Amino acid sequence: MTPRPAFFLLSLAGVTIASTAAADPRAQIRGELDGTLREQLVRAVGEVDDAPSNRFEARRRARSAMESAEALLRSEGYYQPILEDIVEGEDTPVAIVNVTPGPRFTLTDPAVNWVAPEPRAETAATVIGDIRLTAGQPGRAVDVIAAEGRLVAGLVRNGYADARAEPRRVVVDHAALTVFPTYNIAAGDLVRLDGVRLETRGPTNPDWVAGLAPWSDGAVYDPEDVAELERRLLETGVYDGVGVALAPADQTLADGRRPVIVSLTDRPRRILEAGATFSTADGSGVDLRWTWHNRFKRADTLVWEARIADVDSRLGVDLSLPHWREPGQTLKLSAALVNEDTDAYERTAFTTAADLQQRIGKTSWFSYGVGLDVGHYNETRFDPLTQLPINFDRDLYILTGRGSFYLDRSNDPLDPTTGWRFTGSAQPTAVGGEDTVLFLRVEGQGTAYLPLQKNGKTVLAGRVRLGSILGGEELTVPSDRLFYSGGGGSVRGYEYQGVGPRLPDNTPRGGLSLFETSLEIRRDVWRSFQAVAFVDAGAIGFQETPNFNNLRYGAGVGVRYKLPFGPIRADIAFPLDRRDGDAGFQIYVSIGQAF
Repeated sequence: MTPRPAFFLLSLAGVTIASTAAADPRAQIRGELDGTLREQLVRAVGEVDDAPSNRFEARRRARSAMESAEALLRSEGYYQPILEDIVEGEDTPVAIVNVTPGPRFTLTDPAVNWVAPEPRAETAATVIGDIRLTAGQPGRAVDVIAAEGRLVAGLVRNGYADARAEPRRVVVDHAALTVFPTYNIAAGDLVRLDGVRLETRGPTNPDWVAGLAPWSDGAVYDPEDVAELERRLLETGVYDGVGVALAPADQTLADGRRPVIVSLTDRPRRILEAGATFSTADGSGVDLRWTWHNRFKRADTLVWEARIADVDSRLGVDLSLPHWREPGQTLKLSAALVNEDTDAYERTAFTTAADLQQRIGKTSWFSYGVGLDVGHYNETRFDPLTQLPINFDRDLYILTGRGSFYLDRSNDPLDPTTGWRFTGSAQPTAVGGEDTVLFLRVEGQGTAYLPLQKNGKTVLAGRVRLGSILGGEELTVPSDRLFYSGGGGSVRGYEYQGVGPRLPDNTPRGGLSLFETSLEIRRDVWRSFQAVAFVDAGAIGFQETPNFNNLRYGAGVGVRYKLPFGPIRADIAFPLDRRDGDAGFQIYVSIGQAF
């Protein structure tokens, strides 16, 4: 690998990170203190923009700082500190707080008093074990308060939805140097759940909503179950707002159960959208989309889409049925008429597919299904035996098994700054018609995001994509199933399908394997604007394993304008391994980060 791409990226990524002048502390902290306590005191005292103008102002700051320091020391278990406010200097007075923290008080074993009615014995034992305060540890106020919160939270998790803390009592023994907390906890009654009550009017079927509840009637209340019902409704994407909450205690039913109340704010049921894309590499296109939410009263989404573009035009319909037969499972049905006119091939086809997608956790999923394509192909291919191009004009029927998964451990679905993602697919394929062939197409892509600053304003993003076709031959695999590289979604700087060997007439050859990688530096520069510098690389191989010897590189810069639905992206990229027929640069305008 030549050093050009790395040098290009580093030179473009020379973003100046402005440094701000350090503000002055409100008062200097003096005394024999360990490093951690000193840092805490400095933070507690705070900063000011300018130095005191006279000794009176310096004295006022020193006393204010001393009060803040004392509060911090007491919260950390130092209940016998000696503090002194000092002012030094005449012309340039300096506020000082001299600190002698004294001994650090320690905790004794805490006590818990239950305000009637008491919880069940096993529940009480469990939540008391969650206090996590032990005799001898520092008597920090934050630990005492946090333990009380854990007590209440533990009761709520175990079905006591109305649990609350009464005023606690904390005894500070200055002779024994100990802190003894006593918690007064009102657990309330154990709550058992009834069904779901849908309180808002709308198209959604109440029985369908009730079927999403992850509990059975009479089950003990668990806040995670209520939160899961809210997640299941939100992930359908057809509601602007979802509210799920346990009914208040005064709505308890005669049998002692309490329903869960659901309120839904519907998105507009019918939405008409238009869009456009532009790229000197991938061509331009216009899109028209009509979406109908809740057509079948079960949070479904029906989409009709028309696209007219230089490369790929289509007229299609998609239906998504979330929580089909069981929660977390989505049935996706699609059908379309497509017309592709690329440098590598022309295809006119009718496509249809059915997929079943199962959610894993909150942000990941796997899916499986089947697809059928019936189409006419006009292709120029390369014959490895004669070493000459061959023209194909054929009708094909393609049956495809569709398996895929998606793992998302990033912090943001639209504009990630940390974490990683991985997606993979496997497609066993049978081709019939004027040719017969069986093969397996596998593909995987991983992306990672590393913040270079704590505030997340500068992010290093990387991508690796691999693909392979097993069991097929280059000449018999349909052109639209071969691998190509180049363009806005792969190696920028080259035209669509512009990376990899070409036939004598400049037609992209396509291959049985693929390797791509990208590296980006993203820097927030002003308000909603972000600057980007990047290097991409890719290669096409004619065997089942990728060929790394013919890597081609592209590099460039871009700008992002961040909006609530994702950033608008504009990039200009240059081919670093330019061949005859390659343009000197390519421009890409789209929505969303490159990866």
